[in-house]
Amino acid sequence: MVVTSFADGQDDDRREPTMSLTGWRRFVDSPPATFDLLSDEAWQQLSGADRESYDEARINHHSELVVVRTSTVLEVAKQGRLLTLLNRREISARRGLIVSGAWTTGKSTALKQLGRTHELLVRQRFPGQDRIPVVYVTTPPKGSPRKLALEFARFLGLPTVKRGYNTTDIADAVCQILIDARCDLVLVDEIHNLNLATAAGEDMSDHLKYFTEHLPATFVYAGINVERSGLFTGVRGKQIAGRCVLINTGPFPYQEEWQGLVATMEAALRLHQHRPGTLIELDRYLHRRTGGMIGSLSHLIRAAALTAILDGTEAITRSLLDSIPVDHAAQGDAGQATA
Repeated sequence: MVVTSFADGQDDDRREPTMSLTGWRRFVDSPPATFDLLSDEAWQQLSGADRESYDEARINHHSELVVVRTSTVLEVAKQGRLLTLLNRREISARRGLIVSGAWTTGKSTALKQLGRTHELLVRQRFPGQDRIPVVYVTTPPKGSPRKLALEFARFLGLPTVKRGYNTTDIADAVCQILIDARCDLVLVDEIHNLNLATAAGEDMSDHLKYFTEHLPATFVYAGINVERSGLFTGVRGKQIAGRCVLINTGPFPYQEEWQGLVATMEAALRLHQHRPGTLIELDRYLHRRTGGMIGSLSHLIRAAALTAILDGTEAITRSLLDSIPVDHAAQGDAGQATA
């Protein structure tokens, strides 16, 4: 039995960062992760290169797994969609959105899913038009106005890093291209890197405001605990706070939604010996191990699935999960919970 087709494209499957236009478009165009298991009989007959190819395809599947539509993802999508509609005819003081919360609580995932949904809607509404409806950039750490402008330029692939281009030249070139391309949603991640309590942060904030005033687009930001990072400090911070809706993310409590997250992730597993319902039975244990953090849960389950493939056990068990380390923050929360 030949299954070499499982290996097709594996060497070329490395994802470009979404901070570039080609990487972003590939992210938008990528279908949801799917994989059909062979029957146990067909699987047992695999050997050599065919078995290796099949396992590599399953490893690719579990390295991505599934994007769970959590309440955070749904709320960001709802509010983001509403703001793009409100801002459609606005010519000044457009309203924005800030997604704030602890690490590994799904902020970046929600931001990207909002952008993906919006871009697909725009493509459906204006078929065949070469638009750039969404821009996704990250706030540079210890940045400057020039570094921020270059993040936008790099997304577009503009050759603006040459000497002689000043910050305003870069910003003007970016704005003109995005206006012509009918951009109407700008996603700015890692906004906690912008600290208005510092002179550099003030300068970068002013430059970000320049973009918001020169682009007829809705700006959506995401960052770690931005209320405590200095983003709302001083006059500039009050202006940002006065123009933006705030959505807070956090750990999921041990309730029905958490149990649903675990069930959804377990349904996406593609292991030959895994007993369905095992993870659902361990949902309280998983909550304790991960502190209710969606990112930590995803890491733990995906790492366990990959281990089960690599060691040939083909099943996730409590003992296997115990052997998988999670991030330090979740590990610390778990230790406090059991102390």
